[in-house]
Amino acid sequence: MPAASPFRSAAATDTGMLREHNEDRYFIDAARGVFLVVDGVGGHAAGELAAQTAVEAIRETFAADGQAAETRVRAAIAAANNRIFHLAAGDAARKGMACVLTLAVVEDGRITVGHVGDSRLYLIWNGAIRKLTSDHSPVGQDEDAGELTEEQAMRHPRRNEVYRDVGTRPRQAEDAGFIEIRTCRFHRDAAILLCSDGLTDHLSSGLVREIVERYDGDAERVANELVEAANGAGGRDNITALFVAGPEFRGRSAITRPRASTTLRLPDLARVINNSASFTDTFPPATALRSPRRMMSPTLSSSARPMAPLGWNLA
Repeated sequence: MPAASPFRSAAATDTGMLREHNEDRYFIDAARGVFLVVDGVGGHAAGELAAQTAVEAIRETFAADGQAAETRVRAAIAAANNRIFHLAAGDAARKGMACVLTLAVVEDGRITVGHVGDSRLYLIWNGAIRKLTSDHSPVGQDEDAGELTEEQAMRHPRRNEVYRDVGTRPRQAEDAGFIEIRTCRFHRDAAILLCSDGLTDHLSSGLVREIVERYDGDAERVANELVEAANGAGGRDNITALFVAGPEFRGRSAITRPRASTTLRLPDLARVINNSASFTDTFPPATALRSPRRMMSPTLSSSARPMAPLGWNLA
């Protein structure tokens, strides 16, 4: 039986201001240190089914303990991929459905991240924010190479294209060019944010850090404020934010001044680039990189299957 979690975690998700359906899903098992955000692709019904299927497959994989974190992460994402693929193969209306996702396991003072697509994981520590995942997209590549600024990437017409996904073809856990794995130390006074591209299409990493730094012990409020800010900036897509605070993390703004209101005033987008490719425990006072999602594959059809709740929190 997993021990009680030392983390404070919460998630918020919303359809956004323009969409009628929410294809995002999330999963929290804080006792096991498992945190997941999934963004479905393929039209509202097929995208919802793909995201839901990924959550179920990953949840089942982590129900059994024993293997090393990276092994479990790879196995869980591969299981999700192949289950989605086989569901689509049996129904022409679901052909090509898929998802992108970011999965984090926090245990023994370290984070192991498995990532496919352009959802993201940020690490917030020591007053700085760092994007630990790469956006698997043409725009993301250009941004990581320093050829685009964060603001340019956020406004780029190809920001919704990705070249990696979960579900469009059979995969093995160790396949090259499939699952990106990142590991780094997770300090007790650090926090992480997992989010879908609906959040970072609108919020610069600088603004994300500003909101997270208001944390005063209420993880749910941070998640809600991030989603509210993205909706306030346009809310063009589904939006999901999953926030996890280490036991000693306190936002610097919360320490220096009290919060008077949850209403946000959105500043101009920060023009900040961090081109460092290393993942060390000490990093510069930089913010992160950005790009969005549309799958670079044939046009996808939808299915009419009703979906289960948008997220699980087993904390």
